[in-house]
Amino acid sequence: MITATDEKYMRRCLQLARCGRQNAKPNPMVGAVIVLGREGEGRILGEGYHERCGQGHAEVNAFASVSREDEPLLSEATMYVSLEPCSHYGKTPPCADLIIAKGIRRVVVGCIDEFAEVKGRGVQKLREAGVDVTVGVLEGECRQLNRRFFTFHRLHRPYIILKWAQTANGFIDDNGKPLAISSPFTQMLNHKLRAEEDAILVGRVTDEREHPLLTVRHWAGPNPSRLVVDRQHPLNLESLYHHNIQSLIVEGGRKTLDSFLAQNLWDEIRVETNLRLTVTGGTRAPRLPANVRVTNSCCYDDNQIVDYQKTNE
Repeated sequence: MITATDEKYMRRCLQLARCGRQNAKPNPMVGAVIVLGREGEGRILGEGYHERCGQGHAEVNAFASVSREDEPLLSEATMYVSLEPCSHYGKTPPCADLIIAKGIRRVVVGCIDEFAEVKGRGVQKLREAGVDVTVGVLEGECRQLNRRFFTFHRLHRPYIILKWAQTANGFIDDNGKPLAISSPFTQMLNHKLRAEEDAILVGRVTDEREHPLLTVRHWAGPNPSRLVVDRQHPLNLESLYHHNIQSLIVEGGRKTLDSFLAQNLWDEIRVETNLRLTVTGGTRAPRLPANVRVTNSCCYDDNQIVDYQKTNE
């Protein structure tokens, strides 16, 4: 049975996991907390998160943070982890084996890992060793955190974010001329998004007309890979998959965006609207598809940013 205590510590796992947003890629973000007591009723003995790809996983770092005096208490503790512990040898040994070796008798898991090498095997290994395992605590939030990772491994393509800015009356340019729609603050937020994603794409016309840099010059972080496509150079999702590109922002013009919408080839849409800016004509902004739901909406002075995801996922 899932308890309020289980949910409390899983929320802490999610907080920790987010600390690895930049450096854990291409691995998922994972947080782990070790709490004294079979029902997590005691104090926290240790916690950790997956800090960097190729280094210790969240469970390893959580165990490493336990003091020498508290190590004898591990057999009386519960481990909370936002993603199923791994069961295979990769760049690091299996976390499921470490949990068993440390004597943990109860493990609470946020969601199953869809990566083919895991996919339920970690939970199975723990249960076969006599560990009491609870799965599905805050499952929706845990899956949402690593939606890019799950989409990449399930569909063998990047997680795709369509993004555009529009005037209050629904245009993305001023009679064919480039138009400054974002404010300095929302431009900074746009560059923050770029720093968090692996690649960014525009169409050839946008590239030739506006010469966008597509960098993160107003934010700290790595620049996404820059992609330009047209009919002669279409997007090759299989190639992006093999190059381990887990997420892609599409910032192209109307035709480029419409091509993704027509193929239902998107996972998230971000629309920025300047509520005070209008023009007499130009290129109309794309129409939102019917299968969207609002996941976030914020207004910064005169600019509103709304995030959408598909309703059927």
